[in-house]
Amino acid sequence: MPPNHDPRPAGWRVGADIGGTFTDVIALGPAGEVVPMKVLSTPLDYGAGVVSATRAVLSSAAAEPAAVTAMLHGTTVATNTILSMSGVRTAVVTTRGFRDVLELGRLRRPVLYDLSWSKPEPLARRRNRYEVGQRITADGRLEPPAGEEEVRALAVRLRRDGIRAVAVCLINSYVRPDEERRVAELLRAELPGVYVTASVDVSPQAHEFERTSTATVNAYIGPAVYGYLTRLDAGLRAAKVSAPLLVMQSSGGLLDAASVAQRPVQIIESGPAAGVTAVQKLAQLMGLSTVVAFDMGGTTAKASLIEGGEPFVAAEYEVGGGMNIARGLGSGAGYPVRAPSIDIAEVGSGGGSIISVDTAGALHVGPASAGSRPGPACYGQGGELPTLTDANVTLGYLSPQALAGGRVAIHPDLAAKALSSVAEQLGGDVAGTARGAYQVAVSSMTTAVKAVTSERGRDPREATMVAFGGAGPLYAAALARELGISTVIVPVYPGLFSSLGLLVADTERHELTPFRQEFAEVGALAGEFERLAAKVSAELGANAVVDRLLDMRYRGQRFELRIRVPDGDLTDDLLAETRARFHAEHKRTYGRAGTDELVELVNLRVRGRLPTSVSIADVLNLPGVTDREPAIRECRFAETVSTPVVGRSDLGAEPVDGPMVIEDMDATTLVPPGARAHRDRFGNIVITWSAA
Repeated sequence: MPPNHDPRPAGWRVGADIGGTFTDVIALGPAGEVVPMKVLSTPLDYGAGVVSATRAVLSSAAAEPAAVTAMLHGTTVATNTILSMSGVRTAVVTTRGFRDVLELGRLRRPVLYDLSWSKPEPLARRRNRYEVGQRITADGRLEPPAGEEEVRALAVRLRRDGIRAVAVCLINSYVRPDEERRVAELLRAELPGVYVTASVDVSPQAHEFERTSTATVNAYIGPAVYGYLTRLDAGLRAAKVSAPLLVMQSSGGLLDAASVAQRPVQIIESGPAAGVTAVQKLAQLMGLSTVVAFDMGGTTAKASLIEGGEPFVAAEYEVGGGMNIARGLGSGAGYPVRAPSIDIAEVGSGGGSIISVDTAGALHVGPASAGSRPGPACYGQGGELPTLTDANVTLGYLSPQALAGGRVAIHPDLAAKALSSVAEQLGGDVAGTARGAYQVAVSSMTTAVKAVTSERGRDPREATMVAFGGAGPLYAAALARELGISTVIVPVYPGLFSSLGLLVADTERHELTPFRQEFAEVGALAGEFERLAAKVSAELGANAVVDRLLDMRYRGQRFELRIRVPDGDLTDDLLAETRARFHAEHKRTYGRAGTDELVELVNLRVRGRLPTSVSIADVLNLPGVTDREPAIRECRFAETVSTPVVGRSDLGAEPVDGPMVIEDMDATTLVPPGARAHRDRFGNIVITWSAA
């Protein structure tokens, strides 16, 4: 039985997700017990927060650490390393004449008319980009190969220059991967302790810029991710948690920590992907065909589209550009990455986003964030800048006493004081300023939802929104109304939903090979698919489910679409059906379709999944009911309204008119005037609009 096999455990499964403000942990026991825990993140050492939160959740569950059989983790360490530019000194080793590939890049500008904009600085400075005299031709010939003495001499230079990570990116290496791997192995042997990445091991595809960028990102973040996972594993073992550590990938599947340390580029969207995975499982359970997953935490708001029970997978995305909404010609703000990833659009609006006024007198929310240290002013931890959380407290939407089950005390006076400086600049009152900030944030977040719906040829009005994250349920109804979405679902444990997604995620591996001429015959193509499928099955075990995918495009295009090949033996008829799927998807996305003669195959892919036996239905247990006195708060909407404050368990199956505030331990849901809410059989809060 392979090490990643995931049967229903005899003990506890623990899912831990790190956010910019909170670290969320949720544990599932062998008898179906669900124990949530939400604590402030520890930016100086995020792993320490995971360990302490794990101790706390096990103590709350009266469970022994040795009873944990699966430790599942979603992390932001890879993203944070790039955003903070805190990676190690990284070198690129490439073919002579291609030293400046990272500098040249593509002709892409995220803002067309900003003359002050400049490209992000390469993660490997020019003086740390080195050339070797070998060359791989387009048909895979070596003219000449790299000499061992040349590589050893290069290793001496790298050591002398203080290089701690190396990305080996030889031109055309995707058609001759053995040569690039040979150079990488020589460097590893000569440079013990230096992190070495071969581009064909992380992105064996054409397009030298994107392949070089992906490998450079992998090398740049590699030591940080390796060190983090090593310390976290040691901390968990010191806490007597010896279960294998599995990490969420950007694609929505789990992978063992040792494999992640080799390809950390696969976990850049780790945390957001866990939340989308939970929504995917919920959509499958409820039979929802089209779902917008809306996740708003302390730092950012994210949106993703799930259609037919499957999330969209991005062929390419960027990291480090401030917010991930780049598409096509609007890209260029960050570093391109070609690794399997759920298509997630992101904007810098979260509960900790700072409210400010520019020189022209316009109100802005984010992208800068107060994080968890010092956090929003209302936390009373020294923060003085106004944030969205301060605005929500001032508006009456959040409890004026405490959040996160009483673990975070709230100081409304500090929130009002922080907002007063912005109100003075705008010439208005504090409540009006807070309401304006709320509306600005809603407007900003529509950009993320449109990026994954209307920009893909999908009408958001046909979707159901599932809102989660610590702040998502506060904004979901207003956002949905803005977009014409008629139904919003707020699941059980919304503030911990990404952690819940870890509990129900499958273990997953991906393999890829570029399409080459020898695959032109159906038999050869089927044989290559079988080789890739055998590789992932050997890693995951005989119970793995293998999907075949093709990256396809029309001749002359640079961007491709990923199409799933139908099940069954690969025949001419099956390929014809796959081409028909491509035509239909191209027409839906871009408004037109071509003919079979124009179709090109770009990459062959297989996705191996080891399904977990834990269903999301196992963890959708309604939290225990706590006695609460009926409460009324003055909430500011278009005008101030006396608003009932209730718990999720107070809702029944019959819709109740808003406004109302629904408080969970981990999040607060706002039902504005004109909306109504009820609780369905899964414990979800369902918000719809009044007939009027």
